[in-house]
Amino acid sequence: MDLLFMNVPLLDLQAQYLPLRDDLHQAVERVMSSQRFVLGDEVRGLENLIAGYCQTKHAVGCASGSDALLLALMTLDVKAGDEVITTPFTFFATGACIARLGARPVFVDIDPHTYNIDASQVADAITSRTKAIMPVHLYGQCAAMDPLLDLGKRRGIPIIEDAAQAIGATDNGRPAGSMGLMGSFSFYPTKNLGGAGDGGILTTNDDDVAARLRRLRAHGGSNEYEHEEVGINSRLDELQAAVLRVKLPHLDGWSEERARKAAFYTKLLNEADLRFPLATPYVREDGRHIFHQYVIRVPGNRDALMEYLKARGVGTKVYYPIPLHLQSCFNYLGYKAGQFPESESAAKETFALPAYPELTEEQQVYVVESIKSFQN
Repeated sequence: MDLLFMNVPLLDLQAQYLPLRDDLHQAVERVMSSQRFVLGDEVRGLENLIAGYCQTKHAVGCASGSDALLLALMTLDVKAGDEVITTPFTFFATGACIARLGARPVFVDIDPHTYNIDASQVADAITSRTKAIMPVHLYGQCAAMDPLLDLGKRRGIPIIEDAAQAIGATDNGRPAGSMGLMGSFSFYPTKNLGGAGDGGILTTNDDDVAARLRRLRAHGGSNEYEHEEVGINSRLDELQAAVLRVKLPHLDGWSEERARKAAFYTKLLNEADLRFPLATPYVREDGRHIFHQYVIRVPGNRDALMEYLKARGVGTKVYYPIPLHLQSCFNYLGYKAGQFPESESAAKETFALPAYPELTEEQQVYVVESIKSFQN
């Protein structure tokens, strides 16, 4: 390989797949042989494993991480006229699930260090119509949950954790998805625990909530032809569950590798004599960051640096270039540019570097050397 040029993809799913190939193929063959494809033993087995992993009483599989958020809100009877407090700096599904039910997303700005919701601003956003608070554990690091849990308890408002990017992350020793009334996870293929397509799961310690989630994911019925309410069709496939059961035992090892890669990046970048300002990720001391993404901040010349890295063969991506309050579909909410300055600054200044368990130190050195060679 030419040492002056190296292709370093943002993510390499092939590198994860190849060592697991035989086990994955056996799992798929097991499902094919059974000819049971929806809500069978594979799904029940995965639900039990995820509940144990997240230290919750229940886990309920569904068709996607987006549906998991929607089902959580449906379980709370969120409807037109209600409000749900969340962050504008997140994947679109966070706000979309609120709007789909006719409710109003109420945005609160982020902490500029963690990029998670600023808990100190949430109380001022509460009204008589607030039905839930939905923090997002962005990039693999939990939001600061204690103030949110205290506020929710005092005001009688349930907390839903959008933990789509944070399976295995912790806040003061508590796993993501175990702290609020419900936790919502995604198994999209690029997630730390990714399937072979869409999939999601919800966690809860509440028996009644779990029972209702199971009804709502299957058209609102306790069986095929008796329906207590109108739900949706959001069942987890057996094939996805079988694939995820193969991968789950490797998750902690992968998360530890991600953290090691992140620490090495941070060391290299902090030691680099850069010609421009660059901020490495802030890691809370009271939590476990599982680094779904390794996101750096480059004020002023982010896009030029990304183009330069692209020319050097380095994959990068912006998460998320347009905050939700500035999305055209949410114009009706009446938010204006400048209203959430930290979210808007993060959208303009941050981007992700390649970060996955199989990334080599040689590749990381190449990425950082490429950043160092960038002329501001």
